[in-house]
Amino acid sequence: MSKQDIGQMVTEMAIRVKEASRALAALSTAVKNRALIRTAQLLQEERSFITAENEKDLAAGREKNLSPAMLDRLELSDKVIDSMATGLREVAALPDPVGEVTDMKRRPSGITVGRMRIPLGVVGMIYESRPNVTIDAAALCLKAGNGVMLRGGSEAIHSNLALAQVLKRGLEDAGIDSEVVQVIPTVDREAVTCMLDLEDYLDVVIPRGGEGLIRFVTKTSRIPVLKHYKGVCNAFVDRDADIDMAVEIIDNAKTQRPGVCNALEGLLVHRDIAAAFLPVVARRLTEKGVELRGCPRSCSLVPDMTPADESDWGKEFLDLILAVRVVDSMDEAIAYIDRYGSNHSETIITNSYPRSQRFLREVDASAVMINASTRFNDGGQFGLGAEIGISTTKLHAYGPMGLEELTTRKFIVYGNGEVRA
Repeated sequence: MSKQDIGQMVTEMAIRVKEASRALAALSTAVKNRALIRTAQLLQEERSFITAENEKDLAAGREKNLSPAMLDRLELSDKVIDSMATGLREVAALPDPVGEVTDMKRRPSGITVGRMRIPLGVVGMIYESRPNVTIDAAALCLKAGNGVMLRGGSEAIHSNLALAQVLKRGLEDAGIDSEVVQVIPTVDREAVTCMLDLEDYLDVVIPRGGEGLIRFVTKTSRIPVLKHYKGVCNAFVDRDADIDMAVEIIDNAKTQRPGVCNALEGLLVHRDIAAAFLPVVARRLTEKGVELRGCPRSCSLVPDMTPADESDWGKEFLDLILAVRVVDSMDEAIAYIDRYGSNHSETIITNSYPRSQRFLREVDASAVMINASTRFNDGGQFGLGAEIGISTTKLHAYGPMGLEELTTRKFIVYGNGEVRA
């Protein structure tokens, strides 16, 4: 397709989703939930079709020598399909935020002023690798009354189009115009550029993927962008931490799924506990294939550790690699996080309540944790249902974006003939 043809196709899709979204905003909760539950049923009924299409993408990925972490993100296993179906049912069970009225106050003039929660309008999603985002994003946008325009990565094109078919059938079976969900069917990058120019039709863009994609979207878009550039998550093992607890948390945060944005990338250890803790955690991690890259003090305590380069501090490895640094104080740990963190997820492991509270107050991240794995920074784990992304910007969302984050609030006024003096 020529650039002109791609531009015309994307624009026409945006027009259709914009028109369909107007009716979606007025749908009852029951109708939206019916569509979500029906789509969950169809995912399981069409499992063979979905996995066959997904295998086309996996085969192409293997030919291109994609990393194991990338292939893991790409695969629609039975477990992932079941998880998507469960996510749809969980979103259906959540309260519908649309139409919620709060903060009603009587003013001296006689009017009553409040706030009503309303959809954002049309959400544009640009994402890489993970085809399950197609379902998660559509589910949340539907429940929050938004249309959605989806552009997945070229490596998942067959998977995304297969899921789009299931989505549209689920919508139609529930009596909803299937145009409210659009999946761009081309892998040409021109489609992304065209999409980012459609400020008359899209209300917000949410990119999910590598830092390069997100910076490109942020630089190019004429539409507001909700984003996080990368997930550089750190853990600070404080001087009085429980060593066994700390080992379990660090192990989980680093090795459970190293290729995701809430996986641990940096380990900070207070000098007072370093000699007792580092050799123990190093044994656990190296047994699981983790490469440790440490500062000179860390390497002196664990001789097999690889000396870190300056580029290792603040790096998003997305792999079984962990940067390790011994720090002299909490001040130094917080300063490190401020310099090298990405406002995503930070955790402290400590038995000191005052020090834990200081960490909560002073560390700036979308999720700050005490004695817990960074892997918990997730919409499902936080009770939001499936998430559409994790924002590390602060306008208008910070952290996992669920239903409420896909809405905004307008002022409403009740009067009885009042006029302004």
